[in-house]
Amino acid sequence: MAACTLAVSASAGKHIKKQVRATASQSTVPGPSYAQRLDALQAGDDIAQRRNLDPAWVRQTLGQARYVAAIAKAVTPPAVGVAKNWQLYRSRFVEPLRIKAGVAFWQAYRDTLKRAELETGVPAEIIVGILGVETIYGQQMGNHRVLDALATLTFDFPASHPRAPERSAYFKGELEQFLSWTNRSGLDPLSIKGSYAGAMGWPQFMPSSWHNHAIDFDGDGKVDLVGSPVDAIGSVANYFKAFGWQPGLPTHFPVTFDAQKLDMDALMAPDILPTFSVDSFQAKGAVLRGEALAHSGKLALIELQNGDAPPSFVAGTDNFYTITRYNWSSYYAMAVIELGQAVAQAMAAQAVKPAPAPENRG
Repeated sequence: MAACTLAVSASAGKHIKKQVRATASQSTVPGPSYAQRLDALQAGDDIAQRRNLDPAWVRQTLGQARYVAAIAKAVTPPAVGVAKNWQLYRSRFVEPLRIKAGVAFWQAYRDTLKRAELETGVPAEIIVGILGVETIYGQQMGNHRVLDALATLTFDFPASHPRAPERSAYFKGELEQFLSWTNRSGLDPLSIKGSYAGAMGWPQFMPSSWHNHAIDFDGDGKVDLVGSPVDAIGSVANYFKAFGWQPGLPTHFPVTFDAQKLDMDALMAPDILPTFSVDSFQAKGAVLRGEALAHSGKLALIELQNGDAPPSFVAGTDNFYTITRYNWSSYYAMAVIELGQAVAQAMAAQAVKPAPAPENRG
């Protein structure tokens, strides 16, 4: 997983970042430390052995981690019966503040975005969309101590979550990566801040994504996703390239349905994984038009629920699926796509504005 997430995706599953605002006011309230937790200290010994770290340093560091109740609450599943609403979700991200900030960011880093696109094939608007959704271009990178976040989600992941053991194991791996990285880099693990899930920097990379995909794109000899927007741009592009981004391939196509042939259960069965050829897609009642008919890859039917209103649907390609590797959510992927498009449209509108008429001083 890449991002500020509780994920099984970008190789960050379900992104629950939307809950951060609700718990932000509690983020500075510390709970008990893990210094007396035998399970935490034993896990530290295991990490030290696997990573060839000083066991005393690992124990001392983990002992200073604090349980944060707001973090555990943030990953607790929502109440049963709460309807998903794409239009509401979209409004949180494709909105004037982010669009305006995105235009300023694109103008400031136009050359860097172009270089990233040339080297990786990942469009500038997708990179702009990611950084806008994640942190509003570096404005909101998180105020939780990463050590606290990762320890809380490793040792006290809510048991009510349907995949609690898997999630806890995931965060244990991220905690291990974080301790190894800070130790070998000479960084203070107690000073690094990030999201409630332990994601860091402009692109909200989890520690494993930082290790595997972050790059020095500004050529200063170090990787800095907190202080270098240029490194953030290159690293997001590098992430998507690693997960199979296909240059020139659209992320999705419009889709309607033929009621006489529609087999919705079959179309929805693979979820967001592209599975159907154009022919098999249409044989099950999906209707494509225009350039979609010439698509040679696989497709997935993407459903975006709208509360009590009818859901929206698109035909997602392999590139749509690649965006969900950053955060395993079709809602997230579509928000990234549409924010990037909105910023690009605002840039284009700005470019064609007529120059003001010269003042008549008569």
